Amino acid sequence: MPTNPAPAANAARPIMWRFIFAGLCASLVSIGLARFAYTPLLPALIQAHWFSTADAVYLGAANLAGYLIGAVAGRPIADAISSTRALRSMKVLVTLAFFACAFPVSVAWFFVWRLASGIAGGAIMVLVAAAVLPHVPAERRGLASGALFLGLGLGIAGSGTLVPLLLHEGLRGAWIGLGVLSALLTAASWLCWPAAGPSAAARKTGTPATTLACEAGHAIKRLYVQYALMAVGLVAPMVFLVDFIARGLGAGAHAGASFWILYGIGAIAGPPVYGMLADRLGARPAFRALMLVQAIAVAVLAATSDRALIGLATVVIGSFPPGIVPLTLKGVHEIVPGDAERQNHVWSRATTVFAAAQALAGYAYSALFAHSGGDHRLLFAISAAAIVIGLGSDFIARREGEPVRS
Repeated sequence: MPTNPAPAANAARPIMWRFIFAGLCASLVSIGLARFAYTPLLPALIQAHWFSTADAVYLGAANLAGYLIGAVAGRPIADAISSTRALRSMKVLVTLAFFACAFPVSVAWFFVWRLASGIAGGAIMVLVAAAVLPHVPAERRGLASGALFLGLGLGIAGSGTLVPLLLHEGLRGAWIGLGVLSALLTAASWLCWPAAGPSAAARKTGTPATTLACEAGHAIKRLYVQYALMAVGLVAPMVFLVDFIARGLGAGAHAGASFWILYGIGAIAGPPVYGMLADRLGARPAFRALMLVQAIAVAVLAATSDRALIGLATVVIGSFPPGIVPLTLKGVHEIVPGDAERQNHVWSRATTVFAAAQALAGYAYSALFAHSGGDHRLLFAISAAAIVIGLGSDFIARREGEPVRS
C-alpha cells in the first residue's frame, strides 16, 4: 500500500519553523542588537561624556574584533559542547554584555564586554546555519536562510526605533533595556533549537581545513576576496552613518536616529530581496549587480549633503550587511554542491575572512577618523572604492578564464 508523505511533511513544518525562530532570535540578539544598537548610541555616549570621541569609536570597533575571534572559535566550541549548547551560551553572553555596558566602569571594562558580544556574534554566524538548515527541506533552504538572517535587519530597525525611546531613561536605562529584551528573546527561543548533536569526539568525518585549503579552487578564493572587500565597504556606513547625520551635517541626534530607521528598513528587505535575486540570477550575477548598486549608494554619502538623496542611499546601503549573508551562503552551496561538511568549512572560513577584514577596517577607519579631524566623507569614499575593487576582481577572474557558476 503506497504511503502519502504529505502528512509527515506537514507535521514537520512547525518543527522546521521552530528551529528557524531560534536562529532568527540568535542573529537578532547577537548581531542585530549587540552590534547595530551601538550606532545610534554612539552620539549619546560622546555627548554624555561617558567616553571621548576617539574612545567611543574604538569601543565600537571592539565588537568587530570580537566577531573575528568568535568566527574562528565557533566551530571548536561547538565541537566541544555541541552546536545547540554553544548557540545558547553565546546568547547568554550577549545578554550579560548588555547589562555590563550599563556601568561605564572604565574604557577597559567596556572594551571587554563589547569584545565579548562580538565573540558571541561571530560564533553564532558560523554555527546557526549549520545547526538549522539540515532540518529544512532542500527546496526551502533559500527561504530559511533569509529568515535566519532577517534577525540582523530586525535588530537594525529595532535599534533605530527602540534606542531613542530607551534613551529617555538615560544611557544606563538604554543598556539595561537592551539587556532585558535580549534576555526575553533568549528565554523564548531556549527550547526551540534542534536537539544537541554529537561533539567532535563522536564525529571525526569531514575534510580537514588544511586539505580544504589545498583543494579550494579559484571560485572559492574569489568569493573570499569579494566577501572581504564587501566587509570593508560596509563598515564605515554601519559605524559612522548616525554620527555623520547628527554631527557631520549638524542635523542632531534625533535626525540621526531617523536615518538609522531608514537603514533598518533596508536591512529588513535585504535578506529576502537578495535571496530572491540569487535564486533567479544565480549567486555570482547577483553579486555583480548588487556590488554596483552598493558602490553608487555609498558614493552618494561621500558626494552630497542632500538629505533626500542620502535617505534613499541609506535604505539601499542598509540592505547590504544582512543581505550579503544569505547571498554568500548560496554562493558557497553553488561552488561546493552536495557536500554539507565542505560547505560548512567554506562558510566558516568565509565568515572568518569577512570578520578579519571587518575588524581591520573598523580599527583603520577609527584611526583615520581621528587623524582626519572627523572626516566622514573620506571614510565613505574609501568604502565605495573597496566595493568597486570587489566588482573589478570579478571581471578580472572572468577574463582569466575562471569558470562561471551561476
